[in-house]
Amino acid sequence: MRLVRFEYEGVTRFGALRAASVAPLVGDTMEAALKADASGDPVPLNDVTLLAPVVKPGKILGIGVNYAAHAAESVSFIDTKKPEVQKWFNKQVTAVNGPYADVHLPKVSEQLDYEGELVVIIGKHGRHVPRERAFEIVAGVTIGCDYSVRDWQRASQTMIMGKGFDTHAVFGPAIVTLDEIDDLSALELRTFVNGESRQVGYVRDQIHDIAAQIAHLTAAFTLEPGDVIFTGTPAGVGAGHTPPKWLKAGDRVRVEIDCLGFIENEIVREPGETVIS
Repeated sequence: MRLVRFEYEGVTRFGALRAASVAPLVGDTMEAALKADASGDPVPLNDVTLLAPVVKPGKILGIGVNYAAHAAESVSFIDTKKPEVQKWFNKQVTAVNGPYADVHLPKVSEQLDYEGELVVIIGKHGRHVPRERAFEIVAGVTIGCDYSVRDWQRASQTMIMGKGFDTHAVFGPAIVTLDEIDDLSALELRTFVNGESRQVGYVRDQIHDIAAQIAHLTAAFTLEPGDVIFTGTPAGVGAGHTPPKWLKAGDRVRVEIDCLGFIENEIVREPGETVIS
């Protein structure tokens, strides 16, 4: 299945993505929708707005420097020593953003960077899950871009501030179940900025593979349905260039992964108004 969350005629619901349409599904949660039957007539894909496929994840987790070439280019903004130790951070739930929605260039920084990634969506509760059983708790995979504010990232050892800005956790368009993918490790990831190729890598190039990531995380805490895991980015991020290629308002970032489709976002200046409610 290719599960999407979409808006059509003012109503938001889950659906199964087809070639040129979306079949509405019964179920108000991701877990229910993954098991549900179609309900109603298919809706033309061009008539819907595709949203982030998880409404409000309990956790959004990201692993740092998980591709060797990216670790080599990252020495200016993160500690890359001891790659055998997994380095994790979290992105805030308020950072969730749709696959084709605008991404904010922060009011407080000009050092906005992109990181195209394969994203894993958790489908079952898991604690102390051994690597050989890791995929039993995976609902599916999707495409993501871990937007990062590099000066804020460097300023905090935990990286949380630089990784958690609103709109900076883009993922979608669909949760693709593993039965739809012949070989997850063989998938190629590509990132483009304004049509220029910036990143190319394969899932098999990860230092810590997905099973190892799940085993490591669940040794410390429970993963729950709807949790989102960004699994690392290949070399080619903006900070890795000399001089750095920071994103600017008006730029378009596109991330493609074999079998999964693409996401594409325009960078816009953050409105920056005070909100108290």
